[in-house]
Amino acid sequence: MSNHTTVTEFLLLGFSNIRELQILHFVVFLVLYLAALMGNLLTVTAIVLDHRLHTPMYFFLANLAVLDIGCISSVVPKSMANSLSNTTLISYSGCVTQVFFLLFSVGADVFLLTIMAYDRYVAICRPLHYERVMNWRACVQMATSVWVGGVLNSTLHTGNIYTMSFCHGHVVDQFFCEIPRLLKLACSDSYRTENGLIVLSICLLLICLVFTFVSYVQIFKAVLRIPSEQGRRKAFSTCLPHLIVMSVLIGTGSFSYLKPISSSISRLDLISAVAYSVVPPMLNPVIYSMRNKELKASLRKLTRWRLFPKNKKSMSL
Repeated sequence: MSNHTTVTEFLLLGFSNIRELQILHFVVFLVLYLAALMGNLLTVTAIVLDHRLHTPMYFFLANLAVLDIGCISSVVPKSMANSLSNTTLISYSGCVTQVFFLLFSVGADVFLLTIMAYDRYVAICRPLHYERVMNWRACVQMATSVWVGGVLNSTLHTGNIYTMSFCHGHVVDQFFCEIPRLLKLACSDSYRTENGLIVLSICLLLICLVFTFVSYVQIFKAVLRIPSEQGRRKAFSTCLPHLIVMSVLIGTGSFSYLKPISSSISRLDLISAVAYSVVPPMLNPVIYSMRNKELKASLRKLTRWRLFPKNKKSMSL
């Protein structure tokens, strides 16, 4: 029989144990984390304070920004702290907490991006019905379903992790607690249910990707009928980044969770983990917010008011 042991902590590997590279890892992750935090917080603040941005599209953008803050905050701070203190330890409860918040944020992100694609479909393909279809009640219900769906998806996986027995040590070949790496340590009779849950979750995410793709096919057909070349270019510039980000998010997530568990982690596994947990929260404010003229104007107004309040008051006098 396998030797079942009680695990109280894990060792997080993945990056180099050379001290100079650990400091470099800390600096790089600190820059990425602060950029993501600042960009998403500014986005939420601008949308909340500017009444002109109280529309369905910006409402979903604010929800996306909050989820992105949760996503990157679930893995990066602990990784930075370990690099700075030259340790790899994470408690069992801390590991399970990481799993819960990461899966919740990533899953809810994909669900929300799918709804945002539907919002753009209604706005471009059925503009006369937009206010009726995307009313505030419907928007709140959609956002609530996103958060509830993310919690349910994450709770299923996290609850199953709690029931697992670990027979193969406590060294996790990743810079955060990732389920495939935890399954590598689990006893053979412990991970069958989790493998089924992973396949189910990936299928749901792929359905979201297909739904988004179909929505954008209809959007592109409508855009191609726009007589103005500038109008077509503007529409494509807002649609393509959405498709790219969602494809990268689902593609890298599927690669990490569906590939066979190898004996050791590769650079491609590290890149994939960073691609779905760190990069989207940092780039989403730029792709979805900074490219929008109305939101950019609101952000400029907000930063000027925060940085030069006295000058603004004296000018008004």
